[in-house]
Amino acid sequence: MEKQIFESEIGESYTLATLDNGLKVYVCEMPQYTSAYAVFGTKYGSIDTKFSKNSGPAVSVPEGIAHFLEHKLFESEDGDAFTRYAKTGAMANAFTSFDRTCYLFSCSDRFEENLDILLDFVQSPYFTEETVKKEQGIIGQEIRMYDDSPSFKVLFNMLRAMYKNHSVRIDIAGTVESIAEIDAELLYSCYETFYNPSNMFICIAGNIDTRQVLKRIEESVKDRGEVTVGRVGFDEPQEIEKSYVEQKFPVLTPVFCFGYKQRIESPYRRLKSKVCVELLLEIICGEASPLYKRLMDEGLINDEFDFEYFTGRDFAAVIFSGESRDPKAVAAAIKAEIASIKEHGFDKRLFSAVKCAAYGEAVRMFNSVEEVALQFTECAVSDYELFEKLKMFKTVSYDDVLKRTDIFDDSLSVLSVISPLEEA
Repeated sequence: MEKQIFESEIGESYTLATLDNGLKVYVCEMPQYTSAYAVFGTKYGSIDTKFSKNSGPAVSVPEGIAHFLEHKLFESEDGDAFTRYAKTGAMANAFTSFDRTCYLFSCSDRFEENLDILLDFVQSPYFTEETVKKEQGIIGQEIRMYDDSPSFKVLFNMLRAMYKNHSVRIDIAGTVESIAEIDAELLYSCYETFYNPSNMFICIAGNIDTRQVLKRIEESVKDRGEVTVGRVGFDEPQEIEKSYVEQKFPVLTPVFCFGYKQRIESPYRRLKSKVCVELLLEIICGEASPLYKRLMDEGLINDEFDFEYFTGRDFAAVIFSGESRDPKAVAAAIKAEIASIKEHGFDKRLFSAVKCAAYGEAVRMFNSVEEVALQFTECAVSDYELFEKLKMFKTVSYDDVLKRTDIFDDSLSVLSVISPLEEA
């Protein structure tokens, strides 16, 4: 086991241990808290539908299988992990995103017992054709439920208009048709490929002892032999599919997503680029920006307005979303503001205020064991050091941020709208 200790200027520190089998373990002792939070994750998400194992032939699997596997892994021949956690009093959950699957728990006592449960069920797959068929019905209902969600529909309508081939355009849960193709053999195949210690990580924060935690993990994590995962590209073109998409839905106020597809340049692992874009978005339309105030005063947006830098493996986009009586006017205003910033720059006082606020928020993260543990998962997947981002919020310059206006290309913008049904 190799260990590195990282310390920050704000007095926080953590340990990153790499086990001989390749598993990375992030541990942050926070003795001032009574609780602890742990995540056992794998770099495997919904976009991993084409891959090879150990330089073998490339295979394609049904969309939604990563999410399906997440659901099934809680089950065992003797019961399920939730029942075990109910006896210890821990809160357990899991999630699948585009590029990762994570299993987690939080507790205020009996941490080591809860950690043992996590280490056990994530490493003990149990699938049968009978239980798979049962789960197909459950997840099918979940998929249909999301089909009734305007915020869900408006996002994926935008992604399908933005991306032609990339799997990010497909719902994380897949479709009713795609999950019908999943069987126990496929689940085991995906598990053996992606749930290998060399492709996984454990992130822990809270009132724990690092030495004891690492010892317990090292003794419990199985060495199943190194697996090399080859991810097949999507042959995604630079251009978008369409610039506007609209769907009628039973809503009172139109819902929108307005996004800019970023030209493919492997942005996901460049932390400085992400930090600069995050600051730039606050400057463009954060709550302290002139544009935000103007849109609010004109009644074009409300408190539901939001934005994000949406990045992952081989995809990146800036997304603005919310409710508006006139989504096209909001999109036009955002475009105009970006054009003005490109030509004239932005207020340096606003830049200074935004940068200070971002640094303060990053520091406040250490007031939450959950936030620290979840931020570790981002470090594991994106391959950066936790305190590196903290430093960048202080050191990035005005020019660094201004240069990132190059990601906004109007020919790559998409407006997705969910509008009210026509009155009879």
